[in-house]
Amino acid sequence: MPVIEVNNLTKDYGHGRGIFDVSLSVDKGEVFGFLGPNGAGKTTTIRHLMGFSNPQRGKSTINGLQCNRQASRILENVGYLPGEPAIPENLTGTQFIRMMQGLRRSHDQKRLDHLLDLFQLDVRGKTKRMSLGNKRKLAVVTAFMADPDILILDEPTSGLDPVMQEAFVAFMKEEKKRGKTILLSSHIFSEVDAICDTIAIIKEGKIVSTVKADDIRHNQNKVFHIVFESAAEVNRFRAEAGIDVAYADPKRHIAQVGIHESDTNRLIAALTKYNVESFRENKFTLENYFMRFYEKGA
Repeated sequence: MPVIEVNNLTKDYGHGRGIFDVSLSVDKGEVFGFLGPNGAGKTTTIRHLMGFSNPQRGKSTINGLQCNRQASRILENVGYLPGEPAIPENLTGTQFIRMMQGLRRSHDQKRLDHLLDLFQLDVRGKTKRMSLGNKRKLAVVTAFMADPDILILDEPTSGLDPVMQEAFVAFMKEEKKRGKTILLSSHIFSEVDAICDTIAIIKEGKIVSTVKADDIRHNQNKVFHIVFESAAEVNRFRAEAGIDVAYADPKRHIAQVGIHESDTNRLIAALTKYNVESFRENKFTLENYFMRFYEKGA
């Protein structure tokens, strides 16, 4: 049984806003990426998982417990990082951490010290004087300090500088090795690609694709960009080579060919018969795949 499961979850706020028949599942030890721009429905889905909102249709469960009915039990073993952490301003960072330790019934000082050192966070000052980045670090530390088995992270690196983003990604890889189950929402391609096993793309409140990350990383369909010496060579290649040309612009002397990886040698052999100025592969990336769903008219 999946650790996290969402079935046909719908919350319609009107005027096309909300989430509509969202379904996803996250197995034990899996890192699941929820990818989409701001306003696509990522946070609304996560709020339902945390029991903060009731659906109009469908349901969500964590460890078999229904999120909107058994939230207090669920939270005993879930680390949650909200997209916009609300931190009391009348406390020091240390006082906030102690408060959260009491709520989580967790006082592992060794782990806390490790997290504070990893994210280079000084918690002695008042939270109201902290920068946005330090408030985000404080939220990260409190989400992880109880060492929960399940992590639900909404835009976790928002507000962190590039150095801390890299530190966070490295830390998440270590948590993944330790067998944590993680649902991570983001709009940062490199972050999702580096960490996630499965990726769901959400658009206008609907999941438009769910794909295994390795299927994108090791995609066997290749696209090659070829620049010929002349328009005549482009036209001759299209007519004679026996290779399917996906796109050609003879005026610019270019052609693009989409083939399976196993046919690469056949393409190269065919090109030896033509005057070619350059030949390169257009790498297929998560960003390429994502933009297929967000291009105009997609």
